[in-house]
Amino acid sequence: MLLVGWEIYGRVNGSVFFPPLSKVLQQFATMWLSSDASQLYLSELFWDQVTTSLSRFARGWGLAVVAGIAVGVILGRSRVAARMYNPVVRFFTSIPNTVLLPIAVQIFGVTDGMNIFLIFLGSVWVIMINTADGVAGVDPMWLRSARSLRLAKATLYWRVVVPAAMPQVMAGLRVSLGIGLILMVISELYATTAGLGYQIVVAQSSFQYLSMWSAFVLIGLIGIILNAIFSVVERRLLRWQRRTGLAGL
Repeated sequence: MLLVGWEIYGRVNGSVFFPPLSKVLQQFATMWLSSDASQLYLSELFWDQVTTSLSRFARGWGLAVVAGIAVGVILGRSRVAARMYNPVVRFFTSIPNTVLLPIAVQIFGVTDGMNIFLIFLGSVWVIMINTADGVAGVDPMWLRSARSLRLAKATLYWRVVVPAAMPQVMAGLRVSLGIGLILMVISELYATTAGLGYQIVVAQSSFQYLSMWSAFVLIGLIGIILNAIFSVVERRLLRWQRRTGLAGL
């Protein structure tokens, strides 16, 4: 219904700023698709721009995952560390990450490092908070049972603490995935020479609004695909967890 409404409004309104969906999809096929099977039916523009953006996203988000889970486990298991650093975490969580864009540009310049830093900084806090809450909420009975088996501390964390906290960790990762994609595009809108955000700026400044909208559609599709892949991984890792959702009501 939403897509049909988009098409009807675009045709009735007749504005170049809000074209019909059919024209956007035609431009999408022209820009991002090709007939070359060796390139998986994707255009050279797609491989040049999308791979650049996703490379920045993967590096920034990957660093956020490693740092967020590691620090989150420490904060969840140590009351002293939690009391010392919780104000710092909440402080940076409260700051809109886009505000730090000028500072990142001054530090890193117009480089991939700036984009990676902004993606990392925006994603790490959600992962850290969810991991700390999950670790702090591990059932004490499980910990006592593990200690009664005389498990080594490393084994205790790897086999008991982290798996028990994994549902909340995965929730933080899912939220951070969307945040990272948003910051990927925002950082490319202001300071870069390649990527999907850069393509939007170029299209907007040259009044190519169909190209701009087709880039919007591509970003949305990338988000859907990444979330679908993440859902498969999440179901695989949490296959032990019984989740009935609304069906259980």
